[in-house]
Amino acid sequence: MIRKTIKLAVTSLLFVTLANAGESYATVNGESITKDDITQVMGPQASKFDTLGKDMKKRVIDTLIERKLLIQNASKSGLENSDSYKKKLETVKKELLLTIWMEDEAKKIEAGIKDSDLKEFYKNNKANFKVPAQLKARHILVKSEDEAKAIIKELESAKDVNAKFIELAKSKSTGPSGKSGGELGWFPLNRMVPEFSSAADKLKKGEFTKTPVKTQFGYHVILLEDRKPAGEKSFDEVKPQIKAILNRKKFNDFIENKVKTLKKDAKIEMK
Repeated sequence: MIRKTIKLAVTSLLFVTLANAGESYATVNGESITKDDITQVMGPQASKFDTLGKDMKKRVIDTLIERKLLIQNASKSGLENSDSYKKKLETVKKELLLTIWMEDEAKKIEAGIKDSDLKEFYKNNKANFKVPAQLKARHILVKSEDEAKAIIKELESAKDVNAKFIELAKSKSTGPSGKSGGELGWFPLNRMVPEFSSAADKLKKGEFTKTPVKTQFGYHVILLEDRKPAGEKSFDEVKPQIKAILNRKKFNDFIENKVKTLKKDAKIEMK
């Protein structure tokens, strides 16, 4: 039970973004709704609140307004003087004390991590940062082989193949990418069905398939826009990721060791 409680506290500490109480999003009977309130409702996702759409933000704020009204109503009930409230308040105080202590210890651990630690981790774990070969392509998906052949014929006589391909994708492709000119963006070979990846990988940059490519979805005409060879992410790219990994590991190790030490000196009776 103790281990489970600690794990929950650790998870909370690692992923809950500390709120900025300074900004007010609304007031209810003169009481502000701040980032602290948003964190109470959204948890770890509170850090993404400012990126939400207007309607979603309004839904969150409306929920907080209702919550604030209920809290204000509850505060008038006199329950703050009840034994049940006082008992639960003591529990909350202890949990808050634990959370703040863990936050302080985590900050100390983070401050102690040096660039040399990060670089050593990167050097010893390069296999985790490998990037597979990737292709950047467009495609036109149609139902029949004859339709695909007709599209290929139009492309072969086009002066500007790329512009023509985008035009045909928008007007003829049955795939969801048709409206964006058949754009698929960058993808590793294993993301697409084998027939598609195999055909695309045989193309040179700027080439398109001269025969229809049949898959379970229909017939494709594929244009290869670019390719990236397999490689690995640079240290600078993964530095924040490595720091988070080391922080988590060092913090978890610290908690485990602290618990072991405390158990040795504690009088524990199982009932």
